[in-house]
Amino acid sequence: MKTLVYGVWDGKVYDLRKQSAADDAAIPGLTGLEAFAPENPVKVFVADRGFMVFDENANLAGAFWQYLARAAEESCGKCTPCRVGTVELRDQLDGLRRGETPSGGLHSLRMLAHLLATTSLCGLGQSSGRALLDALTHFPSAFDVKAPVGEQNGVIYTTAPCIEACPSRLDVPRYIDAIRAGRNTQAMDVILEKYPMAASCGRVCVRFCESACRRQDAEGALAIKMLKRFASDKAHASGKDFFDPASVKPVLSTKKKVAVVGAGPAGVTCAYQLLKRGVDVDVLDMQHKAGGMASVGIPSYRLPKDVLKAETEGAIVSLGGKMVYGKKLGEDFAINDLFAQGYDSVFLGYGASRGTLLGVQDEDPTLKGYFSGIDFLKAVHDRVEDGVPFEVKGEVVVVGGGNVAMDCVRSALRLGAKKVHLVYRRTVADMPADHEEIEASEKEGVVFHCLTNPSRLISDNGKVVGVEVVDMRQTEMDARGRRSVEAVEGSEHRLNCDVVIAAIGQQVDRATLGETDGIETDRWGCVVADKDTMATSRPGVFAGGDCVLGPQTLIQAMAHGERAALSIVQYLQGETPAVLPEQRMQQLIADNKLLKNECLKHEVMLKDRQPVPEQDVESRVGNFTEVEFALTQRDAYLESERCLRCYRHYLVVTENPLADTARAVEFA
Repeated sequence: MKTLVYGVWDGKVYDLRKQSAADDAAIPGLTGLEAFAPENPVKVFVADRGFMVFDENANLAGAFWQYLARAAEESCGKCTPCRVGTVELRDQLDGLRRGETPSGGLHSLRMLAHLLATTSLCGLGQSSGRALLDALTHFPSAFDVKAPVGEQNGVIYTTAPCIEACPSRLDVPRYIDAIRAGRNTQAMDVILEKYPMAASCGRVCVRFCESACRRQDAEGALAIKMLKRFASDKAHASGKDFFDPASVKPVLSTKKKVAVVGAGPAGVTCAYQLLKRGVDVDVLDMQHKAGGMASVGIPSYRLPKDVLKAETEGAIVSLGGKMVYGKKLGEDFAINDLFAQGYDSVFLGYGASRGTLLGVQDEDPTLKGYFSGIDFLKAVHDRVEDGVPFEVKGEVVVVGGGNVAMDCVRSALRLGAKKVHLVYRRTVADMPADHEEIEASEKEGVVFHCLTNPSRLISDNGKVVGVEVVDMRQTEMDARGRRSVEAVEGSEHRLNCDVVIAAIGQQVDRATLGETDGIETDRWGCVVADKDTMATSRPGVFAGGDCVLGPQTLIQAMAHGERAALSIVQYLQGETPAVLPEQRMQQLIADNKLLKNECLKHEVMLKDRQPVPEQDVESRVGNFTEVEFALTQRDAYLESERCLRCYRHYLVVTENPLADTARAVEFA
């Protein structure tokens, strides 16, 4: 990238054409453009906060034409300034970039940009006019095009705070627009561009998107997860076949076959994306059903198994994939065997299926009444779904503060435990579990013991009879901004119980991979994979989900699966999997926290969040029927009306073409 020539950023004007070379050209709070496209200099950067020109010969009118063309394309049409203004500006800039003079001159363009930036109802219109207004106000001579410039290469990326917070980069405002318009199947189509598990995710997603919602600073975040569930439930009820084989669009000139190891969210999403592109896929799993840890580790009162099956096995089989059950990597086959059988590539998505012990005195995993969190939930699953005998009697102590711990305490209650205790070494505010899960556990009668930690298991004749715990006290802040804790000397006391469940984490099975597989792993036994391409140390083998991240979330696993599928297609085409331009843009946005602080100043009309309907406590404790219900059509409409459509556009013009992607463009 060349040195900054001129621009405006966050209202500050930079013009190095009038300054000496010794003057500071750095733009506060914006770094990384020089590394955006190695050996391919950036000429222009346009965003909601302003614009920068690094090549005086760049056609700025052409850059803003492309910027406003995307704005016109994304406009919902709800307000006149955005609906009409973006189109008018686009068309006038189109003529200007070709050397034509606008009928009203630059003054008319400036007035239009001002109206767009100050009177549009949503963030898209306001942000789209801001940089153009700055450019026309401070650098009008840059729009004096003496002769049309040839093609400019670049990429334009449209996003929003909720999109960037989502690991899958799901276009949240777009599917919410469809719900508001009553087009539920269209909303479903938007979600299915990313992954097949729409209804499942709409039930159990941890909602990174909602934490980034700008409504958070007003009356509360938009209920994005519940809107996703509403759209998917309604769409499925319509009878439309969303996994139609006719929708498959082959992208390879010859048939290729991929083995996907693991039928969890990562594996299913990878297989789904490959099948849509015409690649043959076999999915191999050690269980006898699809879903991975989502199948056995999430209780049915949160995620009904018929919903999960329809979106995992149903999606893969409908698109022509094959499910191979009861086959475990490391026992029934090795990676070498897969290549010997003719697979052209392999995706590893086998998850983290082993529990973690407490590491306390007198701990013995063979004790009757002692379980890891994941083993307990597997037993619950087998009891509820398959009728395998499993009883929970007396008092139960669950150690942990995450969602697995909440699933354990709520499941224990439903299986007839007399009393359920939750032991956690920190405070309720420090618990990593979803706030709603914590609240539900308290409503259902779980007894919380916070700032308490187990120190010893107590047993008698090979059976758990209690756990010794010690009080904890808070100390200084740790590196993550949480208060550290330490044991209070002499505070040991006993909790009598019949069952102890260690719900403090999961880990991968280290026996899954052997030396002959040629896959590098880290000290935790997780597969080492490139964070951008998901490629492993062995050519042709890619990996994602919990076997790479350790125990994480369903949405993170699905994001890995989608990205790996794109890399596998590149590999099967004989190319080296590469970082895509939109990934570079996402990294630039993240590194500079471009969406962290709102740059637009306008009042937000308060609109109450619609409550999620659910079973009352008395009805739900004692059974595993689904606790939460879908929003009604009316409530879904009212909730979707709360969306502020916080779209932003980010445009980079480069000297040479960028890799071809759905978001990359070349414009004349």
